[in-house]
Amino acid sequence: MNLQPAFAPLCQSFFTKRLIAQRRASPHTVAAYTQTFRLLVRYAQERLGTPPSKLTLAQLDAPFLASFLDQLEGPRANAARSRNARLAALRSFYHYASFEVPEHAALIQRVLAIPYKRLSRPLVGYLTREEIDAILASVDQSRRLGRRDHAILLLAVQTGLRLSEITALRRRDVALGAGAHVRCEGKGRKERCTPLTKPVVAVLRAWTQELGGADDQPLFPNSNGGRLSADAVQHLVKKHAMAARATCPSLATKRVTPHVLRHTAAMELLQAGVDRAMIAIWLGHESLDTTQIYLDANLALKQAVLAKTHPVTSQPDKYRPDDQLLSFLKAL
Repeated sequence: MNLQPAFAPLCQSFFTKRLIAQRRASPHTVAAYTQTFRLLVRYAQERLGTPPSKLTLAQLDAPFLASFLDQLEGPRANAARSRNARLAALRSFYHYASFEVPEHAALIQRVLAIPYKRLSRPLVGYLTREEIDAILASVDQSRRLGRRDHAILLLAVQTGLRLSEITALRRRDVALGAGAHVRCEGKGRKERCTPLTKPVVAVLRAWTQELGGADDQPLFPNSNGGRLSADAVQHLVKKHAMAARATCPSLATKRVTPHVLRHTAAMELLQAGVDRAMIAIWLGHESLDTTQIYLDANLALKQAVLAKTHPVTSQPDKYRPDDQLLSFLKAL
């Protein structure tokens, strides 16, 4: 019996057999997991002096992986959320290893027992209708790229599509006749259809007519006709949001990203009285718990609830300063 199974073949089979063949993980997931293991084997080579191809599973035990995660938060200055994402990739691998090398179950269980870091969850950022209108109005539609950007922004705000879903769209994914909708493949390779409003249909119809080309062409191509990158979309959203500050000063206090546009679409639905379960279906959420963040952030709904309650009546008392000794003790 091999007491120290090699790490390299296990790692390779995890990616080819488990992630790609069995789970059919998205390219984004595969890339994220790949980066985690690149960081891990480089760290192992520096710490242990062992080439990645010579590493054993026994070397990558719980204490070593804990030090690797600490290094991510320390010298690399990764946030706790990034650390948890790396740990999730490692846990997925060790779950796979538990079936491939069950004789090392004790080592694997100790790794799987490494806890995730608890996170503080800030309220989600979203835009008001005035801010949305200001951003859309800031786009120069006299230029072709401006008309493309305007279509992207309008589609994102109305549908709440993820950034990766928007950049992956092709002409055939948009139906602009009766029952107009956009079809996309979201997380977990789950397809969903999202209906389109008449203003969005009009903008997309004009854009697709101008675009021309085959049905498999990207709906929002770059200047070379290829697929628009995520960085390019983030840049254009930031550029137009900054331009809109001239007419809408409240945007100066907000960090506008493609994901903020997704949050904005969810808030528009919530404020229109759409049920939380329907919003989860609309956005492609795995769980209703994910949709809860919009309820937490929506102050208008909470104020409406407060208006329906009967306030407790009470009168303020006069201020009486504390004894000097008590004031001293409270100040410590």
